[in-house]
This record gives sequence, C-alpha cells and structure tokens, in this order.
Amino acid sequence: MNPNVEIYTWSACPFCIRAKQLLSQKAIDYKEYCIDGDEAARSEMAGRAQGRRSLPQIFINDQHVGGCDDLYALERQGRLDSLLATH
Repeated sequence: MNPNVEIYTWSACPFCIRAKQLLSQKAIDYKEYCIDGDEAARSEMAGRAQGRRSLPQIFINDQHVGGCDDLYALERQGRLDSLLATH
C-alpha cells in the first residue's frame, strides 16, 4: 500500500517546489493542498502542524514531518524511505 503523503504549498514557493521534487524523484504520489492566499486553509494547516505556519508543511501517514528542510534532513539521515514504507 502506498503511503499517505500530504503537502501544503504555495504555488510559487521555492521550498515547496523542492519538497515536491524530492517526493517525485522517489516516485511517491502525494496530495497537494495549494493554499495561496487562503488564510482559513493556512489556519487549518497550522492546527495540524503544531502551530507552524511556514510552507510547505508535510505529513506522511498523518504524521507531521515538517517543512522542506526537515524532509531533506530525513533523506540525508536515511530515515525518509522507512517513513514512506510504513503503510
């Protein structure tokens, strides 16, 4: 079964683009919530992301993993693949 990956983005955000590129390189399907200018959606995201309002915010199997730098750190540590394989 594929992991459930969700990513909150802004369309022109370079960090959002980088995070999506890494997921795509790993052939991981993800659900993108592009919340450009939608403050209600951003507040909902912050509620799920322990108050973090920066973008992107990434969730794998309903677990908040953080933003772009956090995603790449997991990759460098060799922990991302195991997170993506947990489902």
